[in-house]
Formats: sequence, C-alpha cells, structure tokens
Amino acid sequence: MGQSINKKKIINDPIYGFVSIPGELIFDLIQHPFFQRLRHIKQLGLTDLIYPGAIHTRFNHALGAMHLMGKVLDNLRLKGIDITPQEYEASQIAILLHDIGHGPFSHALEETLLPQINHESISFLFMKELNSLFNDQLNLALQIFQNTYQRKFFHQLVSSQLDTDRLDYLRRDCFYTGVSEGSIGVERIVVMLNVSQDQLVVEEKGIYSIENFLNSRRLMYWQVYLHKTAVSAERMLVNLIRRAQYLIQSGEALLCSASLQLFLSNSFTLEDFKRKEVINNFGQLDDNDIWGAIKLWQNHPDQILSTLCHMLLHRNLFKIRLTNEPIEKTTIENIRSEISDRYQILRKDAAFLFSHGVVSNEAYVSGGQGINILTKRGELKEIADASDLPNIKALSKIVKKNYLCYPKNVSLKRSTFRGADLL
Repeated sequence: MGQSINKKKIINDPIYGFVSIPGELIFDLIQHPFFQRLRHIKQLGLTDLIYPGAIHTRFNHALGAMHLMGKVLDNLRLKGIDITPQEYEASQIAILLHDIGHGPFSHALEETLLPQINHESISFLFMKELNSLFNDQLNLALQIFQNTYQRKFFHQLVSSQLDTDRLDYLRRDCFYTGVSEGSIGVERIVVMLNVSQDQLVVEEKGIYSIENFLNSRRLMYWQVYLHKTAVSAERMLVNLIRRAQYLIQSGEALLCSASLQLFLSNSFTLEDFKRKEVINNFGQLDDNDIWGAIKLWQNHPDQILSTLCHMLLHRNLFKIRLTNEPIEKTTIENIRSEISDRYQILRKDAAFLFSHGVVSNEAYVSGGQGINILTKRGELKEIADASDLPNIKALSKIVKKNYLCYPKNVSLKRSTFRGADLL
C-alpha cells in the first residue's frame, strides 16, 4: 500500500507570512515539473545586476498571487457575492498558472527564442496539457483564464489593470529591490474591491489607494522595470542569444543543453507548441540553461559571442543613453562604424554589439477595460473621470523614451545627439 502524502502544506512567505495550499489539486499542480520550473526563473530577469536583492522567482510570485486571490474572494463573499467552491478553486488555479508559460529571463527572450509568441498563449497550452493529465479538473480555470466564463469579474481578477497578478508583483518587487517608492497598500485595496454588474469595481472610499497604486506602478517602471542599466543588460542578452542563433543556424557548433539547442536551432510557431516534443522541451528551459551556456560560450572562438558572454558575466554592461527624441539614422551609422573599427569586425556584424529602440511606461490605460469606481450613489465611473483626481489623467499618458546602448570602450561624439534630451 502506497504511503499517504500530507498535502495540507503551509509556506512561509516573506510578504504575507503563512500561505496555505488550499487543496489537493493545487498541491499536485504545484508539484508538477512544469510549475516547479518557475523556481529557476527570476521574476525580474537581470535586474539583480542593479538591485542585488532582486533574486525572487516566478514561483514565489505565483504562490503570492494565488494567496491574494483567496483573500479577494473571501472579501467578496463577505460582501454577499455568491462564489461557489468550484469557482473559488478555479480562480486560484488560473492565477497560480498564469505565468507558467514564461521562458528563461521572462520577457527578455520572448523576442528571440519565441518570436511573435506571447507567454500567455504558452501558459494556456501548458494549462491544457495539465488539464489532460488531471482528468479535466482544470476546465473551469481554463474558461476563467480565457475570459469565456460568463461571470467576467473572475477573469478581471486574473488579468486586468487591477488584478491579483499586479497587486502581488508590485509589492513583491518593491520588497526585494528595496525601492520603497513602489510600496502599495495591498490589504486596503483588497477590502475595497467589489462586484457590480458582473464587473470588478473599487468602492469610492478606496479611490486614493488606487491612485497610490497607479503612481507606484509608474515609479516602479522607471526605477526598476525600465531602469536604464536593466534595459542595457537585457539588450545585451537579447543580442547574445541572437548571435548564438545566427551561429547555430549557420552550421557552427555551440555547447548547451538539449532543450536550448532545440530552440536556438528552430523558429517555432504557436502551432508547433501543440506538439509534445516542443512544449515538453520548453517546460525544461529555465535561467540555468542560459547562464550555463554563457559560461561555456565565453571561450568560443567567435569574437562577438565570447565578448558578449564575458561582458555579461563580469557586469561590464553597455553604456546607455536615453532621449525624448528619435535616434537619428546618422547616429546609428556612426556607432556601427565605431564598433566595426574598434573590434575589427564587419559592419553587418557590428549590430550584435549595440542596440537601439523605444521603451514605454504605461502606468494606466484609460478607456476600454479600465478601473471602475463604484460611487456612493451606485454609479460606475472610470477612475480617470473621477472627480478631484487630476493625477490619474496624467498617469494615463504613455511616456516613451528612445535608447541607444553600446560598449563603454567605444567613443561616441556628444554632438551626435544634438537636439536630443539626454538623461
């Protein structure tokens, strides 16, 4: 007779204290290798190069978001919202698995290993695979995740501008980076949530907590998520992987894990992920595959690949310039020429040693599915239109900045940026 396993576990989380695993199905999902992989994917990618404490993982975040979902649903029940045990569990499963489709270094490598495939689509395919393994017990969670369930507020708690995902990661990222400006009053926001006309709403007395939440989100983007050094490190990693792809697809031999080799050698579509070989290999990829490969590739004879590996391993990051104005083509060509001369490489290959583009900060997007306030009169009003809150309208503005990053040993004349607003 098989040994019985105690599945009523309690996890000590540094943010919320004791977090209980609410049931056997959720325990088994957490134990599955697809989910355990998230232990080895950092929540903030390379941000620990700037904030050394930012070493928390997507595993931590997923458990925290699941815990918050339970708190929100408990609060809604206290306010008279009917939530069945099945809906309760399915909502927790949906948020628990919402990030299961993230690859190594999260967003940084979506554009290289997974061009034109977003992690939400892969999360959905992982959930379908798990649903098959668990005898269709995830059917309702899949409906909530896809927003096909008739009670729409459940999906809004999983994915919206005020979901449990954002509530957890803002508080968690603030804690681990030590950036106190990003601190939010999660507990107050949770008790201010309600449901009206089947939509998730915030009671009017919680409006200032939401204003603080949106302002904190904007600050965290500039100070953490879009910190210029983090952008520089991320672009270096993207270029490094692109160079590895170029070499492998040109017939060069590169040592790395079998799963990484598969994704470097092929350009898979979302349709390909429906094949077990592809999704199972992706389910084995994590940050360790990338760092292990980088340590091996630092001695590769290809100068560009080895240079990028050495630079990342020793935190010799690209210099980065931010400007409100578009980067001129002459500037890009000048930096290409400088790099080509400095490293004695072809001009076409110089593109691997610099990067340029746009970053944008969208603290709040008004219109569409915004954050609705339930007034004392029972009216629904989008927060951007709420009275005496001019800051929300300001936060609704999308701020974009152009960047150019390149090796520190390459000189670029300041006059090249004439007319730009350098930061």
